[in-house]
Amino acid sequence: MKRFIVLSAVLCIALSAAFYAGCNPNADLPDDRNEFYPIGDGGSSQDNGGEEVYEDMKIVITANGARFDAVISGAAAESLYARLPLTLDMRELNGNEKYFYADFTLPVSSFRPGRIDTGDIMLYGNNCIVLFYESFSTSYSYTRIGKVSDASGLAEALGKDNVTVTFSAA
Repeated sequence: MKRFIVLSAVLCIALSAAFYAGCNPNADLPDDRNEFYPIGDGGSSQDNGGEEVYEDMKIVITANGARFDAVISGAAAESLYARLPLTLDMRELNGNEKYFYADFTLPVSSFRPGRIDTGDIMLYGNNCIVLFYESFSTSYSYTRIGKVSDASGLAEALGKDNVTVTFSAA
């Protein structure tokens, strides 16, 4: 009888674990969770079975005379794009990012990326625009806005101090 109870408990735990893994919303994500999500199909914003699909928007980021192309997508990106061009006095933080607290808010869809890559453009909270120029691991939550297409030279262009950065439509 004890053996039956123990086997039943083990089976129940195994089934619960299998059920949880099947219902885990992150179960279908690739191991590299720092890929750019969500990227639309180039079409207009639409309902895709309850999931929004956003148009990719191309922008240009300029700092100290250097120009960088970027792709942005998502609700926060659409709201930011509608405000372009923006010239921001971005502050230095931690030797890996420049940030700017805007006097407006953007839609939030935060997640914990685990890793930030050079060229990531994120939203911290609902009004802090962050441009990362170094890769690193993080436990912070962000809303993804976009990514610089080729971040070669980004760190040099942004420098080690505060910097003026212009975001404009491509």
